[in-house]
Amino acid sequence: MPFWCWPRTRGRPSARTCALWFGPHPETVVAVTGTNGKTSVASFCRQIWMALGYKAVNLGTVGIEGAWTHPLRHTTPDPITLHKVLAEARRAGVTHVAMEASSHGLDQRRLDGVWLAAAGFTNFTQDHLDYHKTFEAYFAAKMRLFRAVLPEDGVAVVNFDDPAATAVTGICVARGLEVIGTGAHQGARLRLLGQRFDATGQDIRFEWQGRARQARLELIGGFQAANVLVAMGLCIGAGEDAEEVFKALPELQTVRGRMQPAARRANGASVFVDYAHTPDAVETALKALRPHVMGRIVAIVGAGGDRDRGKRPLMGAAAARNADVVIVTDDNPRSEEPGSIRAAVLEGVRSAGGSDVVTEVGDRAEAILRGVDALGPGDALLICGKGHETGQIVGNDIYPFDDVEQASVSVAVLEGRA
Repeated sequence: MPFWCWPRTRGRPSARTCALWFGPHPETVVAVTGTNGKTSVASFCRQIWMALGYKAVNLGTVGIEGAWTHPLRHTTPDPITLHKVLAEARRAGVTHVAMEASSHGLDQRRLDGVWLAAAGFTNFTQDHLDYHKTFEAYFAAKMRLFRAVLPEDGVAVVNFDDPAATAVTGICVARGLEVIGTGAHQGARLRLLGQRFDATGQDIRFEWQGRARQARLELIGGFQAANVLVAMGLCIGAGEDAEEVFKALPELQTVRGRMQPAARRANGASVFVDYAHTPDAVETALKALRPHVMGRIVAIVGAGGDRDRGKRPLMGAAAARNADVVIVTDDNPRSEEPGSIRAAVLEGVRSAGGSDVVTEVGDRAEAILRGVDALGPGDALLICGKGHETGQIVGNDIYPFDDVEQASVSVAVLEGRA
């Protein structure tokens, strides 16, 4: 179809028109969708490619990172920005790109015109219902990646351990797409056979094409193995030799704000920062941290304003079920009254039986200080919600705030080093 026949959206040029206007993209592009794990998967793909000698970037929530950098305002940028930066990346010598495909971006067709070699699916849980209204609409938006964006000769990489995997696989098979299943599921081609955890990471045993391998991951959290498997599948699906991909695994580093080690107390207690901002993400992060921790887990949790209100008590309940101590605080209240948001989260904590171990501290800096102060030998603190973000949104203002920096400052103050 000639470009002048391509549809326009709300008076703006379509993504395909933008692709034609700005010129060719890097030769190998993959995309990943899912409620959680997109940033980690995209970053792991980029790290694997760079270990293999390619000029590669990942594009999404944290901007564009890797061999070429560029800031972004959205996880999946508007079509003009997206196709412009992809063309600029190619001119800068970038050959490989791993993109995050958000439900908003897919629903608004921002990725149309991007030629993908492979597309991945991580999981599907509650989020963004303020925009999509129903789970069905939210799922349908994500499935556009496989129904409409991924070409028929592309490869789909699906986390078979997620309950939605059957539906995702059905969509892919109906289009005749090659599917690489990942996870501990019996039917996965890239199958996780076992994990062994320690204080600094984990060893994994996995199987590809019927042959078992073992690798070291310097990553905290069992779920990171699932993200790594999806990233491996995307790299293999995009044409890389599997054995070369496997050799790169020990070089993978924690993604900024995703189970990131932030500070360590003199007594051996550790502080981690994670972007967990959905009920499933909070539960997954806390469960994944448990095997690495000998003592108690303290969790700091909050919820954003002007966003899905239904998930707030669910996030509190997830924290109460999986942490020994819970501190409820503010997390980007935006235009809402912060106390009402905290009340909803506290309601969830108490409904899950956590009323004896919960503290409400509105000021986020004070909450982190109290959480660090509560750590004994062998304990760990998980600060949920903001991850890589460097600002706290209150009303129409954005105040500088970095969870990692605040954790480090808190440790220094409490131990007389500040």
